[in-house]
Amino acid sequence: MISNNNDPELDGKYLGTISQDFIIVANTLKEASYQLRARKISEHPIFPISKEELPIGKILVHKTEANTFWNYHFSFLDEFVQRKLIAQDKLPDFKHAFKDPDEFCCLFVVDNDFVNFIYIPYPEEE
Repeated sequence: MISNNNDPELDGKYLGTISQDFIIVANTLKEASYQLRARKISEHPIFPISKEELPIGKILVHKTEANTFWNYHFSFLDEFVQRKLIAQDKLPDFKHAFKDPDEFCCLFVVDNDFVNFIYIPYPEEE
């Protein structure tokens, strides 16, 4: 489930809508990531996204309110371990693969049968 490279299936089917959304939500996600880390809640913020309601994390951006394709939740590594979405024995692998949260957003994409982690770079600060 964990990969440093984005899945080819993701490129064709999802990357376009996720990229369009990301322009709209990037600053909100980056601030949420910063707050989770600054408050010592987690060094590994994860943003589950889906087109339907998700029981993972808390809603941060609802697609109808932000005019996006996806709903964006915020969560963190401990919740993924508690929900057994990441096995305890895979924790070191996940932490090793996790990209710098100041530069990359860790999205957990959930859509029908497709479930995967992807990393999208935050836009450069101007």
